Amino acid sequence: MVAAPEPRPSATTLELIQGSMSAGRVARRSPLLGGLHRLMDGTMLGVLAAVAVLAGLTLHWQHRWTVSFNRLEGTRSLSHRLTESTALMERHLLRVSQRPNQLVPTKVENLVYLKRPAATSEPVESASMLPSLDELVVQRIRPGY
Repeated sequence: MVAAPEPRPSATTLELIQGSMSAGRVARRSPLLGGLHRLMDGTMLGVLAAVAVLAGLTLHWQHRWTVSFNRLEGTRSLSHRLTESTALMERHLLRVSQRPNQLVPTKVENLVYLKRPAATSEPVESASMLPSLDELVVQRIRPGY
């Protein structure tokens, strides 16, 4: 026959665990071990705080990198479209001109840089530039191209 276990005091399991793991109880028995326990608790909290801060910074930097990369992709796309448009216009002008040998392919050395006009209070008349542009274009390009 098996003997019945002795009845325990009316302490719940949680109270039993809390009582045996009490930091105050450990500190009374061994002050050095209690101090080491408090030091490790502080270190663990510090590490958790550092990890949280670094995770936040990492997410912020990743967002900034994504925004910058999207802007770079947009710039590349616009640059590519500009190059294609320039090539298309050059092909059109070469096809419609009477003397294509007079046209020079676009290069950096062939560009003409104009100084920025001085700021004036009078409205700038762009009509005065139109006759000089008409001399360069043999056939007018229709709007929309």
